[in-house]
Amino acid sequence: MDTATRPSAYSQNLQAIDFETELGPLPVSGRLPPELSGVLVRNGPNPLFPEPAEHWFAGDGMLHAFYFADGAVRYRNRWVRTQRWLAEKAAARSLSGNLQQRDGEDADDEGAANTNIVGHAGRLFALEEGHLPVEVAAAGLDTLGASNFAGTLEGPFTAHPKRDPETGELLFFGYGTPEWLGAGMSIGAIAADGRVTRFDRFEAPYAAMVHDFAVTRRHFLFPVMPLTASRERAQAHLPPFAWEPQFGTRVGILRRDRPVETIEWWSGPACHAFHVMNAWEAGGRIHIDLMQAAAPPLFPWPDGRLVEEAGGARLARWSFDSAKSERVFEQEWLCDIPGEFPRIDERFAGLAYRHGWFAGNVTDDPARTFSRIVHVDLTGGAIDEFVLPDTDATGEPVFVARTADASEGDGWILAVVFRGAERRSELLVFDALAIASGPVATVSLPHRVPNGFHGNWIAAGDAAFA
Repeated sequence: MDTATRPSAYSQNLQAIDFETELGPLPVSGRLPPELSGVLVRNGPNPLFPEPAEHWFAGDGMLHAFYFADGAVRYRNRWVRTQRWLAEKAAARSLSGNLQQRDGEDADDEGAANTNIVGHAGRLFALEEGHLPVEVAAAGLDTLGASNFAGTLEGPFTAHPKRDPETGELLFFGYGTPEWLGAGMSIGAIAADGRVTRFDRFEAPYAAMVHDFAVTRRHFLFPVMPLTASRERAQAHLPPFAWEPQFGTRVGILRRDRPVETIEWWSGPACHAFHVMNAWEAGGRIHIDLMQAAAPPLFPWPDGRLVEEAGGARLARWSFDSAKSERVFEQEWLCDIPGEFPRIDERFAGLAYRHGWFAGNVTDDPARTFSRIVHVDLTGGAIDEFVLPDTDATGEPVFVARTADASEGDGWILAVVFRGAERRSELLVFDALAIASGPVATVSLPHRVPNGFHGNWIAAGDAAFA
């Protein structure tokens, strides 16, 4: 079988699992770093009642937690028990519908809570971009319910909030609000003590899916790319989200200390990026590093035809020079390795930084999707990578600092890897600055952790862990 027809290891791990379990201590080879004390929690779609016609992004959220304590690792997985999940359980069938069908849903629907899991102000939240955060307990993964922060939040809340390492704020946005599939967006901030201190609305140049955004010390940045949203298409039973490159790319830049009416919209060529690595500012210029592709994978043209030749996403830098009169941003490529799920040392979020990691592909071989764990040194351009066997695929690499005051990148990368030949998963622990040396420890599971999206580390001393 040639590379054009051989199924990728990643595609073989899309199927949901149908159980919840608790295991441990798990078998460990190598040496677990003694400083690792806390929990890695990952989130992803795992439909309770799988439907082949449903978009993968729409599946019920399932959390997978690896608890590190006293030199051992224990594991627990749980579905996020949203209102939708409870209704499906009672009905004994899927009620989630297609990702592209939200009109007419119950306004109190909590969604699927299937994209990310973030701790803040002593609480832990499962996130997806169409609904409010759903609170869960870190210790047991019990679902506590959707939170509007005492009535101070309304509408969709991003799956990619950003924590300011200097103020402790959690900064967020929403799109398709208050009218789903409209051009309305929102922006806000949650203080370190859990109080919502800002919530504003504004209009984008056009309605689109806006999966991620960027934050610097002084600015918000909103990349609006032409994966457009259309209520009219939805009402005509055409794709509500579709690729329309003629709209080009727009990026809204807003000073964090100014009202939304002062937002400036910059222009650039049509492209698509699901995920931002980081953003910062220096010398009157603002920079965003993100995983840029020619077009969005897994989404159609307005007539329903799947977009072909979307190409792999590669790490790119967009630069915005305020000294220039023309509001057009510049682009450059930073790395030739295609991939996704970029991560940084979050202590440098919104600041100038040096190190980034992502799940990489083997170039020109679609069967080798997410077969590399890649470290990029952005100061000198050096690449450090660990390449998995053909049968395996990695999830998003998550950075954990060795100590709170360690230098940037001094710590570990945790990555959940699917072992295709054995149909099970392992958690690999790497020295973050020596990825090519291979894992320092491997934690084995007897079953698969299906492909998911995002996860985060919660230190044992964090109040969210209680």
